Amino acid sequence: MSLVQFRFSGFGGQGVIMMGMILGRAGAIHSNLNATLLQSFGPEARGGACSATVLLDTDPIYYPYVVMADVFVTMSQESFDKYITNLRKDGLLIYEEDLVTLDKAQEDAKIFSIPATKLAEELGRKMVANIVMTGFLTAIWDGVSASAMRTSALEVVPKGTEELNGIAFDKGYAYGLNQKAKG
Repeated sequence: MSLVQFRFSGFGGQGVIMMGMILGRAGAIHSNLNATLLQSFGPEARGGACSATVLLDTDPIYYPYVVMADVFVTMSQESFDKYITNLRKDGLLIYEEDLVTLDKAQEDAKIFSIPATKLAEELGRKMVANIVMTGFLTAIWDGVSASAMRTSALEVVPKGTEELNGIAFDKGYAYGLNQKAKG
């Protein structure tokens, strides 16, 4: 694998940083890749903009910052508006369809959407929307195996929530496989 640059974004409380941690862990620990993770928060504690960037590569990573994202996962309109110009022209855009309206999407981007929050609510816990989204990303982007991502997710989530989060991951993953099959 050559260098792949990811940006996860949303607002505080959506688990954006955890999504980055899961991908980085799946790459570095479970897939023998080099990985970096950087995170940024707005001035607000919860509800403000936040972002996580992850770089994955088989070669050493000497510059840990995203120059142009190959993959952009966004869960809020504010973060979409802020970072969409940082997506490569032919990049992959994944977004929370109930919270983001595409008005500035890259024309040549590969675009996939999911109602992650709604699917999480169907499981009885809105808080697992990030894990639904992580499962969805895993189905759409083939760079790290589903087993590595799922294992990583279950290692990172709070103890005692593994069963629910496993179901959430599987729900997002199945939704993604369905979307991918449609083209």
